[in-house]
Amino acid sequence: MSLSLKLDRIAARAEELRATLTERLSGDAYVRASRELAELEPVVARIDELRAAERAQTEAEGLLRDPELRELAEAELHALKDRIPALAHELRVALLPKDEADERSAILEVRPAAGGDEAALFAAELFAMYQKYATVRGWRFEILDYSDTELGGLKEGIAEITGRNVFARLKYESGVHRVQRVPATESQGRIHTSTVTAAVLPEAEEVDVHVDEGDLRIDVFRASGAGGQHVNKTESAVRITHLPTGIVVAMQEEKSQHKNRAKAMKVLRARLFEQQRAAAHATRAADRRAQVGTGDRSERIRTYNFPQGRVSDHRINLTLYKIDRVMAGELDEFIDALTAQDQAARLAAET
Repeated sequence: MSLSLKLDRIAARAEELRATLTERLSGDAYVRASRELAELEPVVARIDELRAAERAQTEAEGLLRDPELRELAEAELHALKDRIPALAHELRVALLPKDEADERSAILEVRPAAGGDEAALFAAELFAMYQKYATVRGWRFEILDYSDTELGGLKEGIAEITGRNVFARLKYESGVHRVQRVPATESQGRIHTSTVTAAVLPEAEEVDVHVDEGDLRIDVFRASGAGGQHVNKTESAVRITHLPTGIVVAMQEEKSQHKNRAKAMKVLRARLFEQQRAAAHATRAADRRAQVGTGDRSERIRTYNFPQGRVSDHRINLTLYKIDRVMAGELDEFIDALTAQDQAARLAAET
């Protein structure tokens, strides 16, 4: 189907929905129609803008024959030369199939991988980087679980990040983050390389994932702090094992066993939901090897080189020499580039 015909159908559908909504619809039918129209209206606005620019181009071309208006027409055509292709590109991007999880909030999990104490220290810094980024975006960042080490490193950090389009912005952060620097514990000034894993999961509601209570083994134990010291004397920490998949989630951040159980279930649902999504998208992903990353945790996605002050994203070959600002939460330059690369790959796959 040509782009023009597709745009005509979208505009016609929007008109049909507007007419339908004036017929005193109620209940679910009204909600569905309103939601569909809300999704189409930004696209229709772009269609109107493109059509207006195309009409202006036709009119300007007609004025080229008039000696008195030729200069004005040429200026108009020069302005439209780049504008029309840009509008057409924006429309093609808007028409790409959307990941239904993009608008969701997300669960962030950060853990040290290779590198011992240094990996744990960088894991804490990476977790803080995402917390700062959430603040920049106006999102709510709630720590669900945070286990630290005696040196102030991070054993495991899990957070719920709530807001609009959180998953769309953060989904490219899943993978292995590598740090290169001289550890504070290094006496001879040698640069060490350590790694940290990050996982970003779309938050799942109960309606998305059915969890049978009979499939769960729930253990309670005493929460402990750095070095294994008990931080309270009651068995408030909770460990939930999902027997069919073997997924284990442990929570000890809250003093209430009930709250820890609720948080653990939230993370469990997110992991099960992501597992379902991964299975559903496996075939499509195999056909899109050139796309930006796979989101696999084994994939090294970014290197933070402190001696050189640079951060390099290996998926898009983008290096920024402002590591302090990146660690302070300035991630949009990377995320915008990753999003654009993803869109370009999907557009290419459709041609």
